[in-house]
Amino acid sequence: MTSLADVTCFTLEATDGAARAGTVHTVHGDIPTPAFMPVGTKATVKTLHPQEVRETGAAVILANSYHLHFRPGEELIEELGGLHAFSGWSGPILTDSGGFQVFSLRDTLLHVDDGGVTFRSVYDGVADRFTPAGVAEIQRRLGSDIAMCLDICPPAHATLDEHEDAVRRTTLWAGQQIDAPRAPGQLRFGIAQGGTDPELRRRSIEEIVALGFDGNALGGLAVGESRAEMLETVEWAAPLLPTDRPRYFMGLGDVEGIIGVIAAGIDMFDCVLPTRNARTGTAMTMTGRMNLRNARYARDPRPLEEGCGCPACTGFSRAFLRHLVNQNEILGLRLLSLHNLWLVHRLTAGARDAIRCGVFDDFRAATLSGLTRDPQEDSWMHFRS
Repeated sequence: MTSLADVTCFTLEATDGAARAGTVHTVHGDIPTPAFMPVGTKATVKTLHPQEVRETGAAVILANSYHLHFRPGEELIEELGGLHAFSGWSGPILTDSGGFQVFSLRDTLLHVDDGGVTFRSVYDGVADRFTPAGVAEIQRRLGSDIAMCLDICPPAHATLDEHEDAVRRTTLWAGQQIDAPRAPGQLRFGIAQGGTDPELRRRSIEEIVALGFDGNALGGLAVGESRAEMLETVEWAAPLLPTDRPRYFMGLGDVEGIIGVIAAGIDMFDCVLPTRNARTGTAMTMTGRMNLRNARYARDPRPLEEGCGCPACTGFSRAFLRHLVNQNEILGLRLLSLHNLWLVHRLTAGARDAIRCGVFDDFRAATLSGLTRDPQEDSWMHFRS
């Protein structure tokens, strides 16, 4: 099946082992990979101006169709020129289908069948329904550069039968979305499910890849399984995806996890972790997590991280940032958000350079060796938006 979008949407430029460096080409600009996508669930990365997000090194952001469908609605966004004009972000935007929100908010779930899913809005409790064609239409009207297919994402503890049903329906729905109308130049990515089960995951990848999407995602991971199970699955699953299309891991944003999926051959990933951590007073550093509410930083004159060029590190001390956080000052949340995004994008840029130079294993080893394991300070976690 021929894609409606440009078949040259991805250029693979270098490999080092399984790790890849390349470029995703979109209507609103190129995305150098490996690429982290800051999460702007409601068309904004919380507390930050779009230009500030760009200056952290971000080339693409993620917005969520579920939340935008309810507030303010795709009709209004389309009327005002589409998501880029509406949000003030001129670069590429990927929109999630909203399927993760529907299936993770299980108290609102009413009914699932082969035609779609019925649920209650998290905003007002009114019943709504997502279908494959309907979600594709929402994203067409939003005008995103990359639109994700509606899928079923079970929790890690789901039964084998539940995972099998998710694989079957995800393939069924993907077939109904591959040729659905798109915004001009919009790319569409399919999503493979299957949890950590080798047979189901391989089956799902084969079925989704056969449909010929512009890119492919590994979904249904980072949803409660152990970090070891997640990385083991990615290591054998990512190479099964086409080499000439972007590979996307959904929902990962810590140093250890990012390095792990890049090593397995993943090109793109997203997570709320950097900005969510910032809003709880936590800074991400190359040695681990730093909780600035801790009294040990009350008189600390040092920057968050030596050598970091972000606005927080170049202008303020740990002591002052701790003061801002403990007084719930918005500047503190903004500065920590900038720092955390700056760090993640510095990490991905470094990985890209290392892949191109053929020294990724050395880069990976050096990065991971710097992480501490103090249980009070450095508990890495992964989240979906």
